[in-house]
Amino acid sequence: MTTASLTPGISSRAASAVSLFVLLIVAYGILPFAGSSYLFEAILTPFLILSLAAVGLNLLTGFAGQLSLGTAAFMAVGAFAAYNFNLRIASLPLLASIVLAGFTAALIGIIFGLPSLRLRGFYLAVSTLAAQFFVEWALTKFGWFSNNNPSGVIDAPPLAVFGISLDSPTGRYLFTLTIVLLLTTLAWRLVNTQTGHNFIAVRDQELAARVIGVPVLRTKLLAFGVSSFIVGVAGALWAFAYLRTVEPHGFNLDRSFEIVFIIIIGGLGTIRGAFFGAALLVIFPLVLSRLGSFLLGGRFDSGVLEMSQRIVLGALIIFFLIVEPNGLVSLWQRFTRQLSPKTKP
Repeated sequence: MTTASLTPGISSRAASAVSLFVLLIVAYGILPFAGSSYLFEAILTPFLILSLAAVGLNLLTGFAGQLSLGTAAFMAVGAFAAYNFNLRIASLPLLASIVLAGFTAALIGIIFGLPSLRLRGFYLAVSTLAAQFFVEWALTKFGWFSNNNPSGVIDAPPLAVFGISLDSPTGRYLFTLTIVLLLTTLAWRLVNTQTGHNFIAVRDQELAARVIGVPVLRTKLLAFGVSSFIVGVAGALWAFAYLRTVEPHGFNLDRSFEIVFIIIIGGLGTIRGAFFGAALLVIFPLVLSRLGSFLLGGRFDSGVLEMSQRIVLGALIIFFLIVEPNGLVSLWQRFTRQLSPKTKP
């Protein structure tokens, strides 16, 4: 292999590193001072949290090949577990509550991942759907989880870390950004280890993976555990840093499908695809809403406009599935290759 043949790969990695460095400078050094409260509360914070949830689901479905339709249930477990840890254990730091909530979601995820030892494909998806309905029912039925609030709604405590108040749009954004960055980095490192290679081997051909010595059963349960941990932390952030008040029905089946759509549109089996898909599903409805209000004025009520947004978004999803099944990441890679200078052999 010649030095010239190595140049594209090296330059591509260097360009990715530079792009990431620039994004971090913008995210930490410019946006906190230049961004508005609307930008943080309506766009950036939900985008980051949904991206994190999609990273967790992509580890399970995109890398390990285990279909799941219960992502919102594990988000709910994370949100209500963090609330109860913070409420019932005196002087427990908020970060510790969120970490413990992640481990609680991981435990529940492993329990509901046990059917994956026997089931695959559509049947496994149906079994994870049971988690969605069971968790939502349990959180509604037993008032202890919501501190006996008749409506089942929980109110998040003020956001503070090491005595520093972050209970502002900018503070909540920075808190969310930091946690998302840390967990995404850990997920990226995981998929580049032997464990990540085991995930991919089980996804591509389970029987062959078993033959070459991959511990299939342990790999599947580990995928459910790690995925549920990340999704549980995302649920805690959804309650503590974004909405600040949630109810069990806020983590319904629609939320699970939303995260599935994110990884399909963004690209299965890629960490970057979670962010691409989340960006589309967060920003595109806002653009459609503004465009619909501008073009149609007050001739239609909000319900008609919302339904129109869903129709357009559904058509867009179908379009992407037909034109580029590998998601927005593939389109982005094709676009960057067109822009990169051609190297002579």
